[in-house]
Formats: sequence, C-alpha cells, structure tokens
Amino acid sequence: MITLSLAEIAEIVGGQSYDIPDPAVTVTGPVVIDSREVAPGSLFAAFAGERVDGHDYARRAVEAGAAAVLAARPVGVPAIVAEDVVGALGALARAVVERLGTTVVGLTGSAGKTSTKDLIAQLLQRKGPTVWTPGSLNNEIGLPVTALTATAETEHLVLEMGARGIGHIRYLADLTPPRIGLVLNVGSAHLGEFGSREAIAQAKGELVEVLPEDGCAVLNADDPLVRAMASRTRARVLLFGEAPEADVRGEKVRMTADGRPAFELHTPTGCSDVTMRLYGEHHVSNALAAAAVAHELGMSVTEIAEALSEAGTLSRWRMEVTERGDGVTIVNDAYNANPESMRAALRALAAMGQARGADGGRTWAVLGQMAELGDASLAEHDAVGRLAVRLNVSKLVAVGGREASWLQLGAYNEGSWGEESVHVSDAQAAVDLLRSELRPGDVVLVKASRSVGLEKVAQALLENSTEGEVAGR
Repeated sequence: MITLSLAEIAEIVGGQSYDIPDPAVTVTGPVVIDSREVAPGSLFAAFAGERVDGHDYARRAVEAGAAAVLAARPVGVPAIVAEDVVGALGALARAVVERLGTTVVGLTGSAGKTSTKDLIAQLLQRKGPTVWTPGSLNNEIGLPVTALTATAETEHLVLEMGARGIGHIRYLADLTPPRIGLVLNVGSAHLGEFGSREAIAQAKGELVEVLPEDGCAVLNADDPLVRAMASRTRARVLLFGEAPEADVRGEKVRMTADGRPAFELHTPTGCSDVTMRLYGEHHVSNALAAAAVAHELGMSVTEIAEALSEAGTLSRWRMEVTERGDGVTIVNDAYNANPESMRAALRALAAMGQARGADGGRTWAVLGQMAELGDASLAEHDAVGRLAVRLNVSKLVAVGGREASWLQLGAYNEGSWGEESVHVSDAQAAVDLLRSELRPGDVVLVKASRSVGLEKVAQALLENSTEGEVAGR
C-alpha cells in the first residue's frame, strides 16, 4: 500500500484512535485480514466472523509488526476504531485508488471470471506493473484488500467483482471506479439467490452503468443478455466473441490434438494465431475477453497473441492438469462449479480423451453438487449427468448426497450406463474407488462447488504419502 500515517487513515475511514502513542506512525506494509500474514508496517483489519473473531488476534498482529489494527472496538493495542470495519476498509481502498490514478479494470460474469482475470493479468504485466485479484477474493472484503496492495508504480489494477444480490457490484465499483468494465456472460450461477437470468443480468450490468464517458464497456457479443447491456452505459462499447460483428473476434476455432484451444485472433489492428496452453474450448471466450481489454490498453495483436499462447493458470484448482508417473492424468477443476462451467469442463475432458485415440485410457468424471441453483437444481444436475453420457465419458463418479444422486440418475436414464456410473457417499469413497480401478492413460476430471471440497480427491490421487486417506479429511 502507499505510505499513510495512522492519523491520515483515521481521517479517511472516520475512525477514532485508541492506544496510539504517535499518530504520525506510518503504515508501510500490506493491509491483511489474517494475523498470520502480518508483515512489518502492516495494518491488520479485524473482523468478527461466525467462527473466529479477528479482534482476539489484535495483540498477536501488533507483536508481529503491525503498525495498528483497524477494529470495531478498542483492543488494548494501537487501533483505529470504526463502527463498520468493512465500510472503513472500503473507504480506505477508495481513497488510495483515487490518489494513485491507476487504470482500473473491473470484470464480472457468471462463469470464467477468475480464469479471465488471470489471463488479463498476464497480458497487462507485459505492458507495465499490474496488480490483480488473487484467487477469487472478489467480495466487499477481498476487493479492497487487493486494491490496497497497489503502489505508486502500479499501472493496471485488475479486479474481479462477484455478486450475490442486486447492488453488490455497484458497491464494489464505487469503491474502485473502473475505466474499463468487462462482462463475460450471464449464466445459472447463483440462480437460486437471484431467481432468474434476467435478475442476474441486472446485477452484472451494474458494472457498465458506473463507467465514465471516456471509459470502455467490454461486452460479450455471443451472449444476448450481455450484449444488451450496451444500452445501459455511457461509455464506448467494445464487443468480443465469435460473432461476425465482434470488434475482437475469434475465427477458425479448433482444438489441438491434446485438447487445447487454438484460433485466429482478429482485432481492429490486425490478426494473429493463438494456440493456448490451457485446456478446454471455453477458454476461447475468456481469451477473447482478455484480448479485448489488452487491445483497449494499447497492446498490438501480435503482443496479445503471443501472451495468450504463453499464459498459464495463476489460481489453484482451475483446470490444473497433472500427469502422474504411471500415465494417469488428473484434471483438478474443483474450486467451484455451475452448470456452464460443468459443461465446459466435461467437454474439455472428452476432448482430452479423444486426443488419446483408441489406444488411450478412459475418461473419468468425478462430480459433485452445484450449489445455489434453487428450483433449477434437479434439472441442472440431471442435465449434467446426461451430458456426460452424450460426450462418451467412460465413467461418472457422483460424489455426495441428493444432488449427486441426481447426477448419477441423469446419466443412467440417458444411456442405461449401469456400471459406467456410480454414486458414492463422500470424497474418501471416491478415492478408494479410483485407486482400485485407475490404470495408465486414464484421465480424471474432479469438479464440484467449493463447499463440497472435492479438491481432496485430486490431491489424494496425486500424493503417494496419503495412501488410503484423503488429505485434510
């Protein structure tokens, strides 16, 4: 973070100083929300959670080098006390971003936010110092914490914005006003909370509504609900996608022999070929979105294509492909899941299996619950199970309770799979089954909503030291 005195921070957040001998002491380190991450000169923001109260760790944070604590009550060590710590953190982020004057890129969408954010970061790093959201810290706490890591040298601030209700994205965008706003898609994620895709579109479109006249709204030409957001912004509109009228367009889209996407990238300044390191055709749309942002910020089509072809995965458990010594390939995409991302992952699995040909191994889909789908849950889980059959996935292992049974039933009803689909109770049961049946050449996809914790399956299959037990269980 830029250097600020405790007195300046107190004024910015409207807080009161307690137990601070010298208000001129400066915060020179990062703002952190975990006392274990404190560095000398940090500001420790204490939150009272359901299980842990950060205020209980205030003294530990100061002893570890924190200059002070941002808290909701006095804690017996140097502290700036504000009634609403979340609001205070947001106010601090807003003030810092205003002082920096860096170019803020905000992005949202139902699926692909984190993968696209990682691609944008890797592109813009070539142009200048760039800060981006780590993982999926895209809420009212994670976003300001990320923004506060920017320094005077930061040229680009790439911020992922999530929403669980109307007004959430507008709040986040007000904290860190973007000049470029990217909307990827409107899907079924959080359908149970929003009630309809139209309501999701209303929430996602808040991002383009706050853009300034000299800003740029980057919109998906292939998604009608996103494309319609052009009428909701005063900013210039830049379309990306495979539609003929897209300004940044992908043509001749194809899959390589090993299941990676390749395409011809067209921008207003020319065209160039891209062959990605990432797996799955869904990354084409993500790459085009990132390319549109990079084009807007002045990168040439050659630079963009080269960067996209070299880009990897920055965030864990998102289509992480690892081949074991015995030739079994594990695809860990267990960070989260919704119907759109589940379908994309299954298609990627099928493509990887096809790339191995008739002499290759089998494809395994180890799937769990997709959360927050509301009344659409049964139909969506059933549809994913059926899709696994249509894509000729060799084996479906549905892990968990009711929703997993719907996955398995959909597969059974679609193709009378019998032994080709199985329902197991938990991650350990899935690991036991896979360890007994996997053979060289097999490809295993692991995917479910974050709450299911199926990353344990992938980790156990990759760790020889965890024979017979899922790590962390």
